[in-house]
Amino acid sequence: MTDSLEQVLRERLQTLEPAELDIINESHLHAGHAGAQGGASHFRVIIASKQFDGISTLARHRLVYDRVHDLMPYPIHALAIQAKTIA
Repeated sequence: MTDSLEQVLRERLQTLEPAELDIINESHLHAGHAGAQGGASHFRVIIASKQFDGISTLARHRLVYDRVHDLMPYPIHALAIQAKTIA
């Protein structure tokens, strides 16, 4: 299931036209955590896009969350985001 979730994240974030996109499943780091009960996953997203140029970190995160909000809090419990501009 986590492989398919990673693919869903990847597909949805393509609308941001990322120059870099890394999706890391960190669910194993949260075993026993209340949010991991029932199989909810934890992911880290590292993304760089020209669409982030000139906007705040909060606005960058909102652009990411707007694309995946329906997946939270289940099947994705947590999403750590590092959103960068293209240097």
